[in-house]
This record gives sequence, C-alpha cells and structure tokens, in this order.
Amino acid sequence: MERSLRAARVATYVYFVLCGTLMGAWVVHIPAIETRVGIGHAALGGLLVLLGLGAFGGMRAAGPLTDRLGARAVVPASGVLCAASLVLPALAPDPWTLAGALLVFGFANGCLDVSMNAHAVHVEQAYGRPVMSGFHATFSVGGVIAAGAAAASAAAGLGPAATLALLGAAGAATALLTARSLLPGGAAPAGDGPALETPKTPKAPETPAVSAASAASARSSADSGTRRRIRVLAVLALMVMLSEGAANDWSALHLKDVLGAPASTAAFAYGTYAAAMTTGRLLADRVSARYGAAAVLRYGAATAAVGITVAALTPWVWAAFLGWALFGLGLSGCVPQLFSAAGHADPAAAGANVSRVAGLGYLGMLAGPAVIGWLTHLTALNHAFLLLTLLCAVTAAAAAVLRPAGPTAATAPAAQTRASAPAGGPAGGPH
Repeated sequence: MERSLRAARVATYVYFVLCGTLMGAWVVHIPAIETRVGIGHAALGGLLVLLGLGAFGGMRAAGPLTDRLGARAVVPASGVLCAASLVLPALAPDPWTLAGALLVFGFANGCLDVSMNAHAVHVEQAYGRPVMSGFHATFSVGGVIAAGAAAASAAAGLGPAATLALLGAAGAATALLTARSLLPGGAAPAGDGPALETPKTPKAPETPAVSAASAASARSSADSGTRRRIRVLAVLALMVMLSEGAANDWSALHLKDVLGAPASTAAFAYGTYAAAMTTGRLLADRVSARYGAAAVLRYGAATAAVGITVAALTPWVWAAFLGWALFGLGLSGCVPQLFSAAGHADPAAAGANVSRVAGLGYLGMLAGPAVIGWLTHLTALNHAFLLLTLLCAVTAAAAAVLRPAGPTAATAPAAQTRASAPAGGPAGGPH
C-alpha cells in the first residue's frame, strides 16, 4: 500500500485525537467557567443546549461543503476554527457572551466532526477494509490528553483562559501541519488501495432514446433508494446515540441512587462503560472485516440490550458493573458502522450523507439524558432504562440495512466504489 495512503490514515487519527482533545478541554473546564460567569446548574444546562445546536448547524453545513471543496480544505479549516474558538467560553464575562461563545465553538466542533468522518470514509474506501471504528476509538485518547493537560496547567498555576488558549494554539498548529497528508479531494490517490477491476460484460445494442431513458430511470431509482437508506441510518443513529447520551449522564447516578453505592464506587459505572466502549472500538474493525458491518450492528445492539437490561433490573452492584460494561461493549461498534454505511451509500455525497446521519444522531445524544430524566417522573430510574433496551432491540432487528452498501468484507468498499468510478480514476472520484 502506498505511503500516501498510510499517511492519510495517520492524519485521520490525528484529527480524531484533536477533536477529542478540544472537546475534552472544554468539558474539564466547565465547573471553573460556570463559577467565573456566576451561573447555576440550571442555566448551564440551557447554555449547553446552545452548544449542541451549534454543533448540529456545523454538521449540516460541513457535509456538503466537504463534498464540494474536498476534505483537504475543509478538515484543517474546521480544525483551526475549533481550536481558535476553544478559548472563547473562558473569556466570556457574562451568560450572554458565554451563549455566543458556545454557539461558535459548537458550530466549529460540528464542522470538524463531520468533515473528518467524511475523510475517514474515503480512507476506508481506499484501504478496501473496515478501519472506521479505529478512528472513533482514538477520539477517547483526546479526552485523556485534555484531562492530563488540565491537571498539569492547574499544578503550574495557570487559569482556564491560559490553558485553553495554549491548547487551542497547539491544536491549530496540529491541524495545519497535518493537512498535507490528507487525501486530495477526499478521495484515494490513483494507484492506492487494492487493485480491483470490474469485469466487462457485453451489452445488447440499444437505441439512444431507450438507452437515455433507461439510464435516467436507473439513476432516479438509485437516488431514491439512497435517500431511503440514509433516512433509516439516521434514525438508527438517533436511537444508538440517544442510548450513549443516557449512559454518559445516568450511569453513575444509577449506582448511587438506585443501588445505594458510595459516590466513589458509583463513579466507576461510567468508567466501566467507557473502557468497554473504547476496547470494543479497537476490535470492531477486525470483527466487521470478518463477519460484516451488519453483524457488528446486530449483535452489538443485541449485546447492549442485554447489558442495559441487566443493569436496570439487578439488585447487585457487581452485576450492574457487568451490565454497563456489556452496554458499552455492545454500542461501541454501532455508530462507526452507521457513519461508514452513510458515506459508502454514495461516495460522491459522502460528506452530506454523513452529516445527515451524524446530525440526527447528535440530537439523540443530547436528548438521551433529558428523555431518561423525564421518564423518572413516571417510573423509577432503573425502569426508565428499559426504554434503551427497546431502542437497542429495534436497532438489532434493523441491522440488515447495512448489508447492501456497508463494508461487509475485506474488499467491499473498494469493490463497490471502484466499480462505479471511471476507468483509471480514484475510488469515488475527487470531491
């Protein structure tokens, strides 16, 4: 495999780590910024909604832009914008300016998220085997880097503004220096990846009118099928990421409030879930290459359904840990497979399709904690988790949607995209 393709894969890892670091840096400084601005938890919750809305807008804007200009232009620009806007919340003197800062930072983060995922799809196409889950696993590495940097800066006596400014400057430099290794136009360089050819079959003679009508009908049918497929993938992403969002905010409270575990023990519920998810994402590409993306989604979602049911119904703390671990392990490969399938559905519109699926999924992640919180007015917290069981079960039942276009075998993405590419051209063509 050509050196340029390996460099593009490494560059994609770097951008995922960068995105995780920038978001993690904001998260670990939330308490300090909340105190500085002088707001309570309720007001902060409302402001965080603006962060999510900004991210949603950035995702919807960056997808088509990446298809039009190419990932080599949009990914580094988004990285620089995200890094530059990181310091804004720490400089905000009041809630109104903090609201504007969070909108800008959220928008930039959404742009980076979708554009780097669109580029990851093209890298996966060029490799001819699943690699998407590995990219998502490295996002968590960024959170560890952010936590370490915050601890070091606090020990050195630096305030939040100085820390975020330094991290932002380092992030902007990283985004610019890494840009040269991205694939030109978002597609694989000619000659990279496995050399696969489509057998040529003779066609029956057709009159120009019949041929044009047939081609137009085929294109219309294919476009309609792709749109339906993207809608289904987006709904599945909504359900999966709603489940992830619920775990992020309610796992520790579950052990503390329902099972009576000490706060120090309850904190490990989320840690167990997160560690299992990271481990699963490191392994999911190999599983997908061998058994197919549909199998990863089906059995992953089924495992998650079993895990959250165990956590919801068990009276024992050790069993709850097991349940949260199974939940994280099961969900780990689901989102990467859905994003990958969205990008492969139409390589010429990979960015736009990923933005649609990611955008609705992100809304699900934001809604997850609120939905579970609302259900606690009707039933106990652990019984509210049974909604997640239902969502995971539906996702498992619908997993067959990944079969036609997802990377279900070692050569599936390259075979599908190169079959439709012009002879001698790169997979998917320049975008």
